[in-house]
Amino acid sequence: MSKVKIETQDDIAVMRMMNGNTNAINPELIHDMKISLKEVKNEFRGMVLAGNKHFFAIGFDVPTLLKLDRSGMEGFFNDFNQLALDLFILPIPTACAIAGHAIGGGNILALTQDYRFMAQGKKLIGLNEIQLGIPVPYLADLILRHIIGHSAAKNMVYSGRLMSAKDGNKIGVIDEVTAEEDVEAKAIEKISSIAKFPQKGFAAVKQNHTDIVQAVYQADFVQKNSQFVDYWFSPEVQELLIQAAGKF
Repeated sequence: MSKVKIETQDDIAVMRMMNGNTNAINPELIHDMKISLKEVKNEFRGMVLAGNKHFFAIGFDVPTLLKLDRSGMEGFFNDFNQLALDLFILPIPTACAIAGHAIGGGNILALTQDYRFMAQGKKLIGLNEIQLGIPVPYLADLILRHIIGHSAAKNMVYSGRLMSAKDGNKIGVIDEVTAEEDVEAKAIEKISSIAKFPQKGFAAVKQNHTDIVQAVYQADFVQKNSQFVDYWFSPEVQELLIQAAGKF
């Protein structure tokens, strides 16, 4: 059974992650998202990425990933980053509807979208990698700085703090805070308003916006991604990951 469902709103695709209650990011979810993304790119004029009301995505599926050897983890991490890049440069307007928590890798997926709409209330978003002794993935760090600037990005990744939608909005991580029941409708409305423009023109505008991040990432991603995996398998980080796995 696919971990992703495509729901149609006229010519806008809602790509919904459906990997259990937490939408933990594992090889199966990435595989299904890659397949769905091809459909979206070929058949729709815009996309909204969504999860459920509890979790947009909790982040990496730590219990599953702890079972992988180095080769398996390298494969997973490279696939995740390629998916994130493909989402970031998708030549149609995109938004995410964050009705639940978006933590770590979930926050990263949200960053790949042109706009981020998040439900108000006790919903959290943030990049908490530093608390586990691992760096924020290089591509995600580049995108974050591209969106909110170096100073705000530094404060966010150095602290690993999980924020409310309101606090995320203050620093530019979240574009609009809305009621939980309205978050998807708001995202669809925004993307529909942009998708009406000629597609080729929009694609060129978006490419101009994303080219610099893609170029910098691709120039150094092999070394940077390998470095992340090195830290992942260090004894200190493995111990912290085992503790984190208990929360899943």
